[in-house]
Amino acid sequence: MRRIFIVYFMLLGLISKAQDKTNGDELLGIWLTGSKNGKVEIYKKGDNYQGKIVWLQEPNDPATGKPKTDVKHPDKSLHQRPLIGLINLWGFKFKGDQTWENGHIYDPKNGKEYKCVITMKDKNTLDVRGYIGITLIGRTDIWTRSKL
Repeated sequence: MRRIFIVYFMLLGLISKAQDKTNGDELLGIWLTGSKNGKVEIYKKGDNYQGKIVWLQEPNDPATGKPKTDVKHPDKSLHQRPLIGLINLWGFKFKGDQTWENGHIYDPKNGKEYKCVITMKDKNTLDVRGYIGITLIGRTDIWTRSKL
């Protein structure tokens, strides 16, 4: 019985070491937002992870028929930049334990920027938590892996 426990704990140690050796790149890919009306491609830039909008369910303004732009941004000089291709995640560092921290997220629906933490729940599910100040004051959106 004692040998079984020793083998069990050795295997448990090997499994946890294997999980710790991930490099963070499992975050890379295209993700469907929680509202299901947009997709964000997360990619690596240097040592950081960032993301850009690559698909919108409604890409054109219904009133004009033209591609939607960043009209809610507080800087009016940026109101003409298109939402498709807009970088809305940046500065994330892999911290281990399936967590990326120290990043920011921009919400083009309200023109606001938030600090952000991303946690991978499984290979196809992300918890994306935008917050102000501390993580307790924020909102979590659940994103799912997608193909474009």
